[in-house]
Amino acid sequence: MSSHRFDLTGKVALITGGAGLLGLEHAAAILECGGTAVLADLDWSRLESAQAKLAEQFEAARIVICLLDVSREPDVVATAAELQKKVGRIDILINNAAIDPKVVAGGNLLETSRLENFPLDQWKLQVDVGLTGAYICAKVFGSAMAADGLGGVILNIASDLAVIAPNQSLYRRENTPAEQQPVKPVTYSVIKAGLVGLTRYLSTYWADRGVRSNALSPGGVFNGQGEAFVQRVSALIPLNRMAQRDEYRGAIQFLCSDASSYMTGQNIVIDGGRSVW
Repeated sequence: MSSHRFDLTGKVALITGGAGLLGLEHAAAILECGGTAVLADLDWSRLESAQAKLAEQFEAARIVICLLDVSREPDVVATAAELQKKVGRIDILINNAAIDPKVVAGGNLLETSRLENFPLDQWKLQVDVGLTGAYICAKVFGSAMAADGLGGVILNIASDLAVIAPNQSLYRRENTPAEQQPVKPVTYSVIKAGLVGLTRYLSTYWADRGVRSNALSPGGVFNGQGEAFVQRVSALIPLNRMAQRDEYRGAIQFLCSDASSYMTGQNIVIDGGRSVW
């Protein structure tokens, strides 16, 4: 396969949750291949920091930032209109925005993360951002891709926990009663599995208009987690380590470019082999 198939020159990618850990990497992946990256998020200061960091390596003119609440359809519609004027057509949508509840020592999460106590307002908030937001963005930007006949790419960022259940022993605390042990909340698995379902639906809905839809399910990324946790996770992974933050760039480039022109409706799991065991 020749490298020109990975060329994204002239293409514009919108990355929701763009100021986050992987959002920054997804943007870098697009920029490496010559495309323009539009980072959308709720925190302007984090967006500015992300833009500045990317501008150290890439052309500043190809790095655009915008405020966006993906859970509010009027905001997404308004942002789409603004971006049309600013950068033109959105060719690639990367649905990356999510609330990832971290299991940390102390605080209410140790009690409220458990299914029996998980607050309904948190369920609604996390589903609104991680799943409903992806649907709204796909509806608005995907419709535009299909309407003008030029097609496009929708990439949903799922997780290895879309295909396997969380191993709750990873979060176990010593000297803590069973009913107070922290767990990965139910929302995360439900949202990520929902994104895979949305991917499959979208892949057939606009197939005749040239809009492809795939999902990427990454495994855990090392980001300064405690040594004990890293060792526990690594023991579950055949490659015996967590991912480095830049190790998904190649997959993003493949899925967003013509290199994957005959792929749609698929969930690509890249987890160091964890889901194989």
